[in-house]
Amino acid sequence: MKVGIVGYGLYVPRFRIDAEEIAKVWGEEAKRIKDGLGIQEKSVPDMDEDSATIAVEAARNALKHAGMKGNEIGALYVGSESHPYAVKPTATIVAEAVQATPNLTAVDMEFACKAGTAGMQCCMGMCASGMIKYGMAIGADTSQGRPGDALEYSAGAGGAAFIIGTEGLVAEIEATCSYTTDTPDFWRRPGAEFPSHGGRFTGEPAYFKHVGSASKMLIEKTGIKPAELDFAVFHQPNGKFPLQMAKMLGIPTEKVKQGLVTPLIGNTYSAASMLGLAAVLDVAKAGQRILMTSFGSGAGSDAFLIRVTEGIEEKRGRARSVQSYIDDKEYVNYGIYAKHRRKLKSL
Repeated sequence: MKVGIVGYGLYVPRFRIDAEEIAKVWGEEAKRIKDGLGIQEKSVPDMDEDSATIAVEAARNALKHAGMKGNEIGALYVGSESHPYAVKPTATIVAEAVQATPNLTAVDMEFACKAGTAGMQCCMGMCASGMIKYGMAIGADTSQGRPGDALEYSAGAGGAAFIIGTEGLVAEIEATCSYTTDTPDFWRRPGAEFPSHGGRFTGEPAYFKHVGSASKMLIEKTGIKPAELDFAVFHQPNGKFPLQMAKMLGIPTEKVKQGLVTPLIGNTYSAASMLGLAAVLDVAKAGQRILMTSFGSGAGSDAFLIRVTEGIEEKRGRARSVQSYIDDKEYVNYGIYAKHRRKLKSL
């Protein structure tokens, strides 16, 4: 039984802050950090936007793209590391907003930046087993960065939703696998407002080891050669890691650029690789094959081999593209950004 993507949707807040605007506040050392990240600007949520509202918008767009109603969804997984409630599910808010039936599996997930793709794997299993007809996996975040920290240049906001099923596919998921270890590269303890990162663990022991290992496992499992891939999407914490990863795997950088959206909207954490996949599907043609590998600190990666079907053309244009969200923007200064991100603690 073939299982894959029936529809997808996304949402990125309209506000942006230029990386230079942030660097102006923190001095010369900050400019050096900024230049090393390869990020031009990032998205900023409005005062009334959080991971739940972003997930709702992405879910509605996915249903519009698929030509479905919310009551056709049998499972709903929302992956995020910035759920608005510590004890209160985001998934139930989204389910109510899209008018899903109460006969629904609804779960919040957290695994740093790969919780959304883990939800995709869960939906795949439930659909392939016949437990449900369609499932929806969402990655949504309003990511946090301590003022003056390197994360402040990259931590953006956005969401992507993918409807998984066995009928009406726009893309078949031919294979998936995961690679997971206990690697303490990034964490946020209960009650802590901002995350911490393990410096020397962030690159080679965490990102490159896990993304590389999961991707190689998938390539070996399927027998596909890097040259046979039309696109590759990797988790994008910055604008440089995905290009380095492609080079390590022998994948031409041109095949990565269509899905590399972080330089223009920031690292959207759980949505990052999913938004990259959406950007590729926006332009992909039937028969083309895509490698997508997510990464979540702590640490793990989910890799997918995806083949675009002829159904992509019928549904193209039903919902907004990634590029339309990138282009629809309004810049704010650091003061407005600090207000929106509630960095002014007296508010």
